[in-house]
Amino acid sequence: MMGFAVTGTDTDVGKTVFSAALAGYLNGWYWKPVQAGLTDGTDALRVAELSGLPAERILPEAYRLTTPCSPHRAAQIDGVTIEDDALTLPEQRPLVVEGAGGALVPLRHDLLVADQIARWQLPAIVVARTTLGTINHTLMTIEVLRARGITVHGVAFIGDGNEDSEATICRLGQVRRLGRLPLLDPLDAAGLAEAFSAGVSL
Repeated sequence: MMGFAVTGTDTDVGKTVFSAALAGYLNGWYWKPVQAGLTDGTDALRVAELSGLPAERILPEAYRLTTPCSPHRAAQIDGVTIEDDALTLPEQRPLVVEGAGGALVPLRHDLLVADQIARWQLPAIVVARTTLGTINHTLMTIEVLRARGITVHGVAFIGDGNEDSEATICRLGQVRRLGRLPLLDPLDAAGLAEAFSAGVSL
């Protein structure tokens, strides 16, 4: 198994928590190539806490940008150019790659997250909320990925169950329903692993 690219319908939708659970479940490796925003900690640090993986399985970011905003703008603020070579996939497998924000977030003025996923040729998992608006946002994300020839492995939902919305998305999007992670409180590695095993099927 090569692994998966994890993208979302929006920022703060739950990609990092899902990625941590997925990487731990696969006993794999995690990589977030572009981290925008450092003040509140990084997604890689959170995955290290939640995945149960040894530290060496959390690969360093290609870019650590200071400002929590779209990567193209964060890079401009830092005086950094995001280069193609730096986004080359690491060799470790299975690899979970977490994108920045949603599928149409720009990494630079001529490169969107979805474009980069297509270059990697990894199957994509879409992480979606279960709350109001998720049908529209999720179906659009699926279309954006498929328009670039990306295989959509399935949709994973985050939040309280919403049977109609989840079923409608997977029926209209003709995509696998991978399951759902509830909002966990407290959120820790053991509880997340248990919830993933119980609620998600790859």
